[in-house]
Amino acid sequence: MGTYALTTPARGGTVIAGAAVSTSDTIPRSVLGNRGVNLEIINGNAATNTVTISDDSTTAEGAPAASISATIAPSTNQAFKVLPQQANPTTGNVTITNSVTTTVTYKLTPRG
Repeated sequence: MGTYALTTPARGGTVIAGAAVSTSDTIPRSVLGNRGVNLEIINGNAATNTVTISDDSTTAEGAPAASISATIAPSTNQAFKVLPQQANPTTGNVTITNSVTTTVTYKLTPRG
């Protein structure tokens, strides 16, 4: 298990190299700030990667929200909006799981 690191782009531009994922990683509440983050998963693997992002928020009706689950085809990427209210109130983390990890990377940037 790893903790995703945030990269804040500079006004003049920042090269962001993808960092390796593992089967279960976290984004700490402290990184989410007030507006959340953008999480991009890059699947360089030959297999489809199923990504699940935990969501401990509630719906407008007060029901528990469902985790976000997406399949990312080989050699493609997908971006997700992760909000502070998704963090688990006990651990303070949002958990991200990946079904494949070899040649799968992530980029994490703040929402502006």
